[in-house]
Parts: sequence; structure tokens; C-alpha cells
Amino acid sequence: MSDKSVVRTERAPAPFQGAPYSQGIRLGELVFVSGQLALRPGGTELVGASIGEQTEQVLANLGAILEEAGSGLDRLVKTTVFLADLGDFAGMNEVYARHVGDAPPARSTVEVSGLPSGALVEIEAIAALR
Repeated sequence: MSDKSVVRTERAPAPFQGAPYSQGIRLGELVFVSGQLALRPGGTELVGASIGEQTEQVLANLGAILEEAGSGLDRLVKTTVFLADLGDFAGMNEVYARHVGDAPPARSTVEVSGLPSGALVEIEAIAALR
């Protein structure tokens, strides 16, 4: 795996509490982005109390990491959305749809029993490089 490289940008939050993972990994023609929460770069507090506000920040973080890797939200091929409450699906989906364009990626959405810091949403992604 000699073409595996770490993607790191200051325009997205650092790994949560110094945990041993990368914001993203480039491998071949793909970039894999770790799950993102609604944290501002350098911050430790969640942005927004609503699912819409949190989803906007999550997608901003994903976009920053993808851009650093040489990709973008328009190049997403697969996402996994984790929701603390599946009742927030419509609110998340409304924001998500505005960011992924006319050719949305494959996606799984699951409800989980909890997310770090009490977050409402976390999204991880795989995207093609440009």
C-alpha cells in the first residue's frame, strides 16, 4: 500500500480527543473520510442545537477534508449517516440533499444509541479523487 497517505487539514476538526485515527486517507483513486461531527475546526463544542445546523457543519467539515485530498462533495460515492434519532432523518436529508448535487452517492443511514458529545449526526464518506 505504498500509495496510502494521510489527509490532514486545519479547516476541519482534528481527531476527536487525540484518538488514533486520521481525518482522511487517500488510497489509489479514492479518499476515505472519518466520521465527522458538528465541531468547528479547533473547537470542542458542537455547533447548533438543531439537526439542520449540525448537518451543515458536518458537511462543511467533510468538504474541507475532501478538498484537501483533491476531491469534493460532488465526488462522493458512498456515505454513512449516523443519527442519534431517526426522527431527525427529514431535517438531515433536507440539508444533505442541497450539498450532494444531482448525482447523490450511495448512502446508508442508521440510528445509533449515542454519538460523541451528544451530537445529533455523524457522517463518514468515500469519494473519488479528481
